[in-house]
Amino acid sequence: MALYIDPPIWRGRGLLWSHLISDVSFEELHDFAYRLGAPRRAFERDHYDLPEEAYAGAVRLGAREVSCQELLGHLRRSGLRRPKFTGGAAGIPLGGK
Repeated sequence: MALYIDPPIWRGRGLLWSHLISDVSFEELHDFAYRLGAPRRAFERDHYDLPEEAYAGAVRLGAREVSCQELLGHLRRSGLRRPKFTGGAAGIPLGGK
C-alpha cells in the first residue's frame, strides 16, 4: 500500500483541506477512501480532497505524511496524474495534441 497525504493547508469553503493520493492505483485509493469514510464526491481526477478533520484518521489508517511537492512527485512518477484541462478546444489542453 502506498498512499500519501499532504498537510491541510489548502483553503476552500471555509475549511482547510489535504490531498490524498495513491502511487499504485485508483482502486487502492478508492478502497482506502471508503475505509476512511470519505465520500466518492471528494474524488477529483487523481486525488481525494479531505477536510482537516480527516487528516489524523488517514494517517492512522496508513497514509504517509508528505509535503505538497513530495505528493505531486509521487503522483507524477506513478503515471496516475490527471491534470486539469486549461481550456483547449475539444478537451485538448492548451499546448497539447
